[in-house]
Amino acid sequence: RKRNERMRVISGKAKGRRLIAPKGSAVRPTADRIKESLFNILPRDFSGLKILELFAGTGNVSIEALSRGAESVLLVDASERSARIIRENLQRLELKNRAQLWVMPVRRALNAVARQGQKFDLIFLDPPYDQNLVGRSLEQIASVDPLYPSAVVVAEHSVREAVKSSYGFLSLNDQRRYGDTLLSFFRHAAAANAALKERVHDRQ
Repeated sequence: RKRNERMRVISGKAKGRRLIAPKGSAVRPTADRIKESLFNILPRDFSGLKILELFAGTGNVSIEALSRGAESVLLVDASERSARIIRENLQRLELKNRAQLWVMPVRRALNAVARQGQKFDLIFLDPPYDQNLVGRSLEQIASVDPLYPSAVVVAEHSVREAVKSSYGFLSLNDQRRYGDTLLSFFRHAAAANAALKERVHDRQ
């Protein structure tokens, strides 16, 4: 994947607006084609939804969600360089009033979210590839449970970094491959089972 691929907002209030991405390989933004696929799979209507983006990088996914009407986003990244880019992107697109940015490690942020009792409709995480951060992050999400019952957790990760079929109550619901990238979709096991029964019932 090209490291400095130009990014744009695909749909919603800020449709077509360009986002700033850093030069170099320290930050690896979600490519537009993967982001477009992601938002085609997720619900069309984001109004009223609360989003948590971990390892946020440029804020690309949260900004897309805000453009599509999300109520609020919390972006987490330990890098001050990434934080500067996120702030600039939010400022340029006039989305600051619905966004919160925490500059801290993801583990600490998830513990803080749990203490505050915050809940989210969607958690998106895109940790650095091939550093075994995906599984560890999913385990912590399952342990602190900052999710509404119908929430979805989406991990973007390398095909070389396998994820398990479940982490605590989180159950792998879908997986899509784009070159060397996988999008893995997790849901509450109970919600995933209910959705499966509903699909089976619809076919009968």
